[in-house]
Order: sequence, then structure tokens, then C-alpha cells
Amino acid sequence: MQSFYSKQPNFHPKTIPCVLGIETSCDETGIALYHGQKGLIAHSLYSQIELHNLYGGVVPELASRDHILKILPLLQETLTVANLTLSAINGIAYCAGPGLAGALLVGAAFGRSLGWALGIPTLGVHHMEAHLLAPMLEEHVPDFPFIALLVSGGHTLLAQVNGIGDYKILGVSLDDAVGEAFDKTAKLLGLNYPGGPAIAALAEQGQAKQYAFPRPMVNRPDCNFSFSGLKTFVSTTLKNSDQAEQTKANIAHEFQAAVADTLVIKAMRALKQTGLRRLVVAGGVAANTWLRKELANMAATHNFTLYYPRPSFCTDNGAMIAYLGYRRLNLGQSDNLGIKTIARYPLDQLD
Repeated sequence: MQSFYSKQPNFHPKTIPCVLGIETSCDETGIALYHGQKGLIAHSLYSQIELHNLYGGVVPELASRDHILKILPLLQETLTVANLTLSAINGIAYCAGPGLAGALLVGAAFGRSLGWALGIPTLGVHHMEAHLLAPMLEEHVPDFPFIALLVSGGHTLLAQVNGIGDYKILGVSLDDAVGEAFDKTAKLLGLNYPGGPAIAALAEQGQAKQYAFPRPMVNRPDCNFSFSGLKTFVSTTLKNSDQAEQTKANIAHEFQAAVADTLVIKAMRALKQTGLRRLVVAGGVAANTWLRKELANMAATHNFTLYYPRPSFCTDNGAMIAYLGYRRLNLGQSDNLGIKTIARYPLDQLD
């Protein structure tokens, strides 16, 4: 398989202080400016949740069209907030994948064209690598190596992170990603998209231990996940219930608890198997307060350190793209004149 990243000889490392980040992988348009000395300068985000909520999930064609409408105004807004002009940008990073092909193409074409017009280097970066490094935008950052738990709408995985580009996958979901399981379960319960926040809100009204939900694959010695059976368990439980609102709240409570327990058990297994004491949790589901509470209890019990991005940087955003772009561009990596988008690409085969 060809490397996701490549080095171009035209640009010397450590000459690209200010990087524009562009995120259009799914249903959020994100723009950000990151500076090597000043840190995150400004960022803007537009969410398409209202648009896709009408259909109970993301409609790829509508997502692509909305990115086209929002990307230039968001860039202008971000530059205005930063009190900068285009001439201040030294490099551009855009999300090249994984993601929706059409949505990715919007950001890639925009970023690559703008870079060509300004005569500056551009680089398509990996969406999950950006999530993995999002905690580096915070005040307290983890040292390498660490374990990363990436939990989002499209991905669920555990990885050992030894450095930029040095990733060893320890476990993945064999079917639904955890965020996908939240969305599908929310639909079964008659809740709005996205499912994670909707289930979390309903679960607060639920009563504990009204049902005995399974914790999938926790008795296996590996770090892989499976969530499709848990979703099926919700469907069966709901069909055999009175379907009252309190019943739905109880089901939401137990579903959320089962997901959190499964993630905690697998993350703890990865820490024990590697002997590492630092855990990074990133991706949209990392904003779930129940999961954070359970991970905090585990960290206190077993004496390891937790790292998160702030909740607004758990979901897709331009800041994480800009930061990763800064790191990668200053390694001398950049794109040629082609526009790169890759809908699927393994995290451990980037370099």
C-alpha cells in the first residue's frame, strides 16, 4: 500500500509557522489557524446537525453541498477573528480521509487550490490521526508513548502511540463503531440525530439495573470491540416492553452503561498489556460524561493519567487538522499538484 504521506524536496522543515486547517470529512465544516509559537490562533465551526436531523442521519450529497456553501465564509470569519490576511498563512492542511468521499473532496479541492494560488505547501492529513493528537492542543499534553482510545461515529479503536506516525493498532470494532451504535439505538428509541447526546440526555431520567445488558466481547483476551449485538439487544428489549417513556429512559441508561463499561474494560486491558500509564481518549464519544466518569474512576483505582481534548475538540474540527498539519508540514511532508482524498486508510500504515 502506498504511504498516506510523502516528502517533497521543495520545502525545508521548520519553515512553516502558521498553518490553516480545513475539516470537511462528514457533517461539520471546520476552519482553524495554528501557529508554532502562538498556538491556536482562531477557529470556526459550522455543524450540519439541523440539516441531517430531518433524515435521521447524514445524507452525503447534502453534506457535500453544504460544505461548498460554508467553507469560504468560515475562512473569512476565522481570518477576521485572528485579525490576519491570507498572506499570514504559510501552509495549509486539509482532511484527506477517512470520511465521506464527496465531503472530503470539497475541503481537498479548496485547500489545494488556495495553496496553489498563494504559492505555499499543502498537505492532506489523516482524520483519525488528527483526533488522536487533539489533546496536544490543551495546556497539559501527554508524553509519548501512550494508549489512545478513539471513539467516534465512524471509528472505534485502541492504539499504542509511540510518536508522530508510529502507531500500533491493539483493537478495533469488528462491526458498528460506537458512535454508529449510539445513532442506531437513538433511532430505535425515537430520538433525534446525533444519537450520542440524545441518549445521554434520556439516560439521565433512567433507573439503573432495570435490564441486564451484555458487555460484548469483554471475556475475550483481545482488545477488539463489537456493538451491533448490543444494538440488537436494545431492539428486542424495546419490542418486548410497554414502550413507555420511562421504559425508554431505562433502556437508554443501560445501553449507555454497557457501552461505557465495555470501553473501560478494553482500555484497561490495553494499558495492562502494554504496561503504559497514560490514556488519551478522543473522538465524538469522548465528550460523553458517563464515559468520562467511569474512566476517571478506573484511572483513580489503577493509578494512570487520563488526557482529553476539550469537548468542542472531541467532535470534528479544524483545530486538530491545523495542529497535525503543522507537525507534518514541518517534517518536510507536503502534497504534489494532485488533490488527494482517501475514504478509508489504516491508521497504522500512514508512513
